[in-house]
Amino acid sequence: MKALLRELLYPIPSDLRRRHTQGDTERVRAALVDHYFQGWRSKDSTTDATYQRDLDKTLCSRLAADRRFVIPWLNSARPLDGLRVLEIGCGTGPSTVALAEQGAVVTGIDVDPATVAVARERCAAHNVSATMHVANGEWVKEYGEHDLVIYYATFEHMTIDERLKSLAESRSILPRGGMLAIVETPDRLWFFDEHTSQLPFFHWLPDDLAFRYSRYSPRVAFNDLYRDLTSDALEHFLRRGRGASYHEFEIAIAPAAELQVVSSLVGYFGWRKTLRQPRVALRFKKFLHESRPDLHEGWFEKDLDLIVRKT
Repeated sequence: MKALLRELLYPIPSDLRRRHTQGDTERVRAALVDHYFQGWRSKDSTTDATYQRDLDKTLCSRLAADRRFVIPWLNSARPLDGLRVLEIGCGTGPSTVALAEQGAVVTGIDVDPATVAVARERCAAHNVSATMHVANGEWVKEYGEHDLVIYYATFEHMTIDERLKSLAESRSILPRGGMLAIVETPDRLWFFDEHTSQLPFFHWLPDDLAFRYSRYSPRVAFNDLYRDLTSDALEHFLRRGRGASYHEFEIAIAPAAELQVVSSLVGYFGWRKTLRQPRVALRFKKFLHESRPDLHEGWFEKDLDLIVRKT
């Protein structure tokens, strides 16, 4: 029933569906087990059910969601076919595959060699090509001009200094009319942190206080990690994921009111995305937007999913 409802509410456009490749599931699964699910992700450190759930999610769910939601949204702003795309935070490659399936010329970067190894295997299994680099998203100028730069579920894992430098450099490699997209990044203005701590108001706390308060998180394997506030421990904590907002863009690029926001993911899907949101979320978004009515409403969603065009 859920699958039918999803298909009715969010059908994949027929011209995009025809380009999807199925790929070799077992090949990608083997790459994930060999490279990615190690250390704290290992089967010995968790239950079989949790391990299989995380593996299946990484294997299939993200690619399906990218095809159904992110790709149609990006295509609505500018067709991806032939577009030079720099993907910052390619991870294990589901979004890379989804982009390359549409004919985009994709360069993916990620700091984790294990995820890049899986991403390469995933692209090969799906018979698409992309260039992969193990690199920090702070440095992007060396990859040359691109038409679209995407921060894919990675902006929240960067430090403030890295974010500001990366945004400035990303804008510099875009031609006029080029686009910068931020995808799946928690909004620090939001009242509840679902991404990292699963606590209310966590985004609003100063970093050192949030570090100490993490012990009250209901999230296992997070609430017992941060006790001694050293510089290394704090950096590790910040990289687990701290929300972002329009403020970074305003400092690194231009006043937020001058940024040309093409669209947001929620705005693109309209009522279908707001249908299941609780009333408190809708009221809170309205409250935030009223505080800065000169800004695009996408800056006030639970997650930042925005496309900004260079003018």
